[in-house]
Amino acid sequence: MAEIDHIAVAVHGLTAATKLYGLLGLEPGEPETIDSEGVRVVMLPVGAVNIELLEPTDPQSSVARFLDRRGEGLHHIALRVENLASTAARLQEAGVRLVNNAIQTGAGGHRYVFIHPASADGVLIELVEAPPAAADEAREDSHGKDKSL
Repeated sequence: MAEIDHIAVAVHGLTAATKLYGLLGLEPGEPETIDSEGVRVVMLPVGAVNIELLEPTDPQSSVARFLDRRGEGLHHIALRVENLASTAARLQEAGVRLVNNAIQTGAGGHRYVFIHPASADGVLIELVEAPPAAADEAREDSHGKDKSL
């Protein structure tokens, strides 16, 4: 079953954007550059979900183009899935269009693909799969095991 992983917001600058979230009591993580996407990202934990701020580092990146067309705001919703490869294959077999058929690696080592907005009622949806160690920890947490022992 998929769960919300993060909600991504495209911004012109991480420094200015994190100030508002700081006023709301949210602690930003360390910025991470994803060269393959032409962005710097900061995650802001909000309970079990993150807000991901996206700042373009390349004027030709999809986030820079998004900002040029629409301005700052909601960019995509990310759903966490357990088996990204089988989920992507199942969607493609059902005729769902992906932005890129190849699974990519992004922030924190998470693997991802995007569902094209044309196949998702105008919403860009990212499907993410945690790296193996993080996935194991999440499974332990969801089964109520005390990891401090």
